[in-house]
Amino acid sequence: MIIVAVDFETADYGRDSACALGLVRLEDGAVRDSLYFLIRPPREDFRFSYLHGITWQQVRDEATFSERWAEIAEFIAGAEFLAAHNAGFDRSVMSSCCAEAGLAPPAQPFICTVRLARGIWDIRPTKLSDVCAYHHIELDHHHALSDANACAEIVAAGIAEGADVADYALAPKKVLG
Repeated sequence: MIIVAVDFETADYGRDSACALGLVRLEDGAVRDSLYFLIRPPREDFRFSYLHGITWQQVRDEATFSERWAEIAEFIAGAEFLAAHNAGFDRSVMSSCCAEAGLAPPAQPFICTVRLARGIWDIRPTKLSDVCAYHHIELDHHHALSDANACAEIVAAGIAEGADVADYALAPKKVLG
């Protein structure tokens, strides 16, 4: 089974404001590859630099999400699931960035590692730092690659314990229209 862990950092309150993306590919329960880059969001307004340390000056010359899409799509190709901690957020950022770029979002369902941590290990609270502490996973919180790697390690721990991680996927988004 191939699962790609995803973590976005955003610049502002708009879900289309991705400024960093970390992707970690998990194959048969083991980390096989990773990808990280900064992204130039559609606005210069940065509200969350205090969390992730990323500023407009650092990303103004970076590629946009749409310019990175081919690389992203290639990395997630063949994955059965995407995974994220609090997956609703990362799924909405992915969908919003795709919509802004005129792209269809990935079809893979998202596994939520918050649900996984609660369901398998009854961890509470389930902030990423708490789940990482429980599993002794190193974390540079709010660095997209570190967060994505942590998600991949959490999913791998669930798989190692025999969990059907598909049970922790979000319900498909409803399409209105």
